[in-house]
Amino acid sequence: MSRPVEIWTDGACSGNPGPGGWGAVLHYGNHEKELKGGEALTTNNRMELRAAIEALQSLKRSCEVIVHTDSQYLRGGVTGWIKGWKSNGWRTAAKKPVKNEDLWRALDAAAEPHKVEWRWVKG
Repeated sequence: MSRPVEIWTDGACSGNPGPGGWGAVLHYGNHEKELKGGEALTTNNRMELRAAIEALQSLKRSCEVIVHTDSQYLRGGVTGWIKGWKSNGWRTAAKKPVKNEDLWRALDAAAEPHKVEWRWVKG
């Protein structure tokens, strides 16, 4: 079995909302790739999601992936809450619209072709 692609992600924001940025480092064998971006008006959670989306979308084929994140929001959402949101028509248990639905949908689609393990790391 081949080794997994390891991805480290982070997002940040100055003010919340405010200007923010995201970054990701992908590592596979001797290969390493850095991705980064930002938005003029955003939130910390949106940048955390964007980092994971961009990293997963950059993969050229279906593979095993380990994503390291310091975001409990990202890890909790993708490993638990998202299943309920999808079955509830992208509504929370309280019947409210899911915040950042656009990015959660994009993350769900980006992760779908891969076998992803989500690991939380202390930030």
